[in-house]
Amino acid sequence: MRIIIYTVRNIISVFGILLLFATCASEKNEHPGHTVITKWQGDKRSAISITYDDGVITNFTVARPIMNDLGLPGTFYIVTGKVEGSQKGKFIGRPKDEIIKETATIKTNPDNFFERASLIAYTGMKDAVEYNVEAGSLFEEGKIAEAHALIDEAYEQVRSSNLTDVENVVFDNHPEDTTTWKEYQLYTSEGHEIASHSITHPRLSVLDEVNMLYELEQSQSDIQKFLGAKYTFSAECPFGTENPRVMEYALKVYPALRNRMPEPYLDELNRSSQRLPGESDKEYVQWQRGPHTDTSMDLMKSWVDTSIVHDNIWLVLVFHGVDGIGWEPRTGADLQEYFGYIKQKEDYVWVATFADVTKYVRERKNSKVSSTLKDQAIVVNVSSDLDPEVYDVPITLKTYLPEAWKASVLTKSSNPDDKVTLSIQQDALGAYVLYSVIPGQSEIILTERVDL
Repeated sequence: MRIIIYTVRNIISVFGILLLFATCASEKNEHPGHTVITKWQGDKRSAISITYDDGVITNFTVARPIMNDLGLPGTFYIVTGKVEGSQKGKFIGRPKDEIIKETATIKTNPDNFFERASLIAYTGMKDAVEYNVEAGSLFEEGKIAEAHALIDEAYEQVRSSNLTDVENVVFDNHPEDTTTWKEYQLYTSEGHEIASHSITHPRLSVLDEVNMLYELEQSQSDIQKFLGAKYTFSAECPFGTENPRVMEYALKVYPALRNRMPEPYLDELNRSSQRLPGESDKEYVQWQRGPHTDTSMDLMKSWVDTSIVHDNIWLVLVFHGVDGIGWEPRTGADLQEYFGYIKQKEDYVWVATFADVTKYVRERKNSKVSSTLKDQAIVVNVSSDLDPEVYDVPITLKTYLPEAWKASVLTKSSNPDDKVTLSIQQDALGAYVLYSVIPGQSEIILTERVDL
């Protein structure tokens, strides 16, 4: 009896396999022209963005040439107030002396905290900037009373100090920082993204509205003036803040933030997150990792390997200092080895700027694809509601072909004389071709090439 049952089960199993095979074959034969937008450009397994904060000189003199040699683009978040020709940091509000005088009789409280924390860096007192930074750290940790007490301590020192003139102070500065807007223009021509990291690198979470907006909007304005609107797309608010109030303001100024980009299809794992990206069931996972000076090379390489194992991971690497300059610096030799390792994986990973990956994902999620097979040609149209002046990154389409086709030619309705032969590839569903388009630009026509 057991043998009979086993045989019947096997017959059923075989029948199921044959039915599945017939279904797949039917899908292959009955749906030529089926077209999808691949998850990543080039139908790669994952995306990697290499980013740098603070605009320290060795980001450009050491890291950038390594990336150029390997053909890897990067995103550099710069503190614009350090660049000659830009607007500098300043306090906007009531007279400084009036606010300082009030601190002698009125304790810091929720009504005056943001104003005082905004001014403190511009009082001319020693360690004034550090007080802004530390008060912001306490505030973001939810230690409100401690943040208020620290500001009271700061102003007590202000009232008893010989204050210095801060009109010409450049905040978050290093003596070696000498990069000019002309040099940044060169770097963008090499394929890199230059983007905002504010004017002075303050703790935005403890600035009042007018001073926070000045930091966000003036930095954007200077970048647009010297580099163009293309480079005002993304930004990184200092200290990796995810403060909800800052995010609310900043996302009204910049279309994309490395800090946060809330989307129902995107899981965001920041640098401090201990969650494993493979555990997420979201369509996309932005996985930020920030290599410190003592982070092992094996661990750094494992991040790349992990992103390849899954198909939904966008690995965002965050560097600061290089060759002894800046916070938690890595050596040029480290970067040479690491970026070389990433280059070896280029068959599987799409390395692109933060802005370009963001645009690709949004274009994919907001585009509609239609395809029809008629008169022995596959006609494909892609439409999108996104602003084509901003969302200009080519998306990759994957179109399945009739099984009889041995080669395919692509033409665009906008330029029918320009014909491109596409190589045919195979997967479990059948023969297909990959090609890139910008949504809404032109109708795509695929035909069989018969002269082979």
